[in-house]
Amino acid sequence: MPQIPPPVVSVDWLSARMGRVVLCDVRWYLDGRSGRAAYDAGHLPGAVFVDLDRWLAGPPTSADGRHPLPDPWVFAEGMRAAGVNDDSVVVAYDDAGGAYAARLVWLLRACGRAAALLDGGIDTWSFPLSKVTPVITPGRFTLDGWPSPVIASAADVTAAIDAGHAVIDARAPQRYAGIAEPVDPRAGHIPGAVNLPYAGNLDDRTGRFLDAERLAARYRDAGVGAAGSAIVYCGSGVTACHALLAIEQAGLPAARLYAGSWSQWSADDRRPVATGSRPWGAPGGSAIPPRDRGRARP
Repeated sequence: MPQIPPPVVSVDWLSARMGRVVLCDVRWYLDGRSGRAAYDAGHLPGAVFVDLDRWLAGPPTSADGRHPLPDPWVFAEGMRAAGVNDDSVVVAYDDAGGAYAARLVWLLRACGRAAALLDGGIDTWSFPLSKVTPVITPGRFTLDGWPSPVIASAADVTAAIDAGHAVIDARAPQRYAGIAEPVDPRAGHIPGAVNLPYAGNLDDRTGRFLDAERLAARYRDAGVGAAGSAIVYCGSGVTACHALLAIEQAGLPAARLYAGSWSQWSADDRRPVATGSRPWGAPGGSAIPPRDRGRARP
C-alpha cells in the first residue's frame, strides 16, 4: 500500500504528482443542479466524475437519513468504475471548499486507503480546464465492510452526550438554532451538541483550510479530546466529513461520523430536539430538561 498522504493537500502537492494519482471530481449541489453537467463544462485534466448520490450514499429513507453510508459493495463498485485500485492514491475536489468531496476522501481514509482533499478545490487550478472525459481502466478495489470504530449510531450519540463527550453539529448556525430548516423534518439540533460549522475550517479570505494550529484550537475548544470520543454530524452525514478531515489535519484524535445525522435524528418524533444557539437550548427555545438528560434515548 502507498504511504497515506495528509488529509488535505495543496495544488502544488497535486501538480507534482499529476498522472500518478486518481483525480476525482465530486461536485454536488443541494439546490438540484447537476454535478455531472458542471464536470462536463470543465474539470481538472484527467479527473473522473464521481456521483455522490450513486456511489457515496445509499438510498434515502426516514429511518436511515438522506445520505446514509452506501453498501460497501456499491462503494467498491464505484471506486472500480473510477479506476481506483486498492493501492491507488486518490485526490478529490469540488467547488465548495471541499464540502462534498470530503465525503469520498473520508470514506477512503476510514478504510485505510490513501486519499486526500484538494485544498481550495477547482478554484486553485490556474491552468486551463479540460472537457475531455478520460478513458478509464476499471480498477481493482475491494471492501468487506465499514470499520465500526469510526461510525456512530443515534444511540452512540446519546451515550456520548451522557458521558460528557463532544458532539459537534457542523451545520450553519441558522439550522442549528432552528431558525431555518430547508430539507429535514424538524428544525433545531440534538440536545447537548455544540455548533461548529464546517465552513469555519476555511479562511474567509482564501477559501483554504486554516493552518493546523488554528484548526486544533477550534476543535479543542469544542471538546475534542480522547480518541473516538467525539462525534460529528451535519444535515445528512456529508459535510460532517469536512470536519472529520479538519480534525485529522489538526493532529487531534480521530472523531466518529454520525452517518444518519440530523436527517435521521429529526425524523423520529421520540428523539428530543433543542432550539436556540446553545447546546441545551436557549430562552424561547426548547430542549429536554437537564434533569432528564440521562433518560434521553433515541
